[in-house]
Amino acid sequence: MPYYYYYYDPTYILVLIGAILCILASVWVNSSMKKYHGVRNSRGITGAQAAERILQQAGIYDVRIECLGKGSGDHYDPRSKTVRLSYENFNYATVTAVAVAAHECGHAKQHNEGYAFLKFRSTLVPVVNIASKLGIPLVLLGILLSFNQVLIQIGIWAFALAVLFQLITLPVEFNASSRALQSAESLGLLGETEHAGAKKVLTAAAMTYVAAAASSILQLLRIVLLSGGNRRRD
Repeated sequence: MPYYYYYYDPTYILVLIGAILCILASVWVNSSMKKYHGVRNSRGITGAQAAERILQQAGIYDVRIECLGKGSGDHYDPRSKTVRLSYENFNYATVTAVAVAAHECGHAKQHNEGYAFLKFRSTLVPVVNIASKLGIPLVLLGILLSFNQVLIQIGIWAFALAVLFQLITLPVEFNASSRALQSAESLGLLGETEHAGAKKVLTAAAMTYVAAAASSILQLLRIVLLSGGNRRRD
């Protein structure tokens, strides 16, 4: 058997596919964000103003709106009930700014209404933070210790829990985007053509979560295949 063939691992194709999916999703969302950051909305509404109007319409008055530094990641913090927007999205009156602000307010609405998937995801956060850090290291340690199946299986289940968290995130993100578009339309925050642009931005952003989940599933499948293949050889 040739030397190089002995080390050939066909399951690497799964990792490669996952990486390609993530790269494509990242390029798509960055392109969409940049494109519609250059399009000023016809209402002249900044992301901060859009967020304020959406929260008021929903009767939510205990959520703050904060401005982060340039290039910072937009998010909703359920612990402090705060919608945090990047400097650009907080201050600029662009299609992207309104779309992103509306999306984060969608999470605030979910939190206020006790949206089931958001509650479930929040419950898993402490456990997943540990599991995501231990999964792969435990599998590698099991391999180093003469393919210790106990460690490998624990690692696989820990990694599977992290994958489950990503899957639960999908309906949370898609629902927040749906709420965002509904709010933008009902409040007249964007014109008709701008609304289509906002939908493109939010769809591209959602695909990054889909790609990340798909990549993790493929990686989990690879670990399971390698573990199963070793047991068969034994």
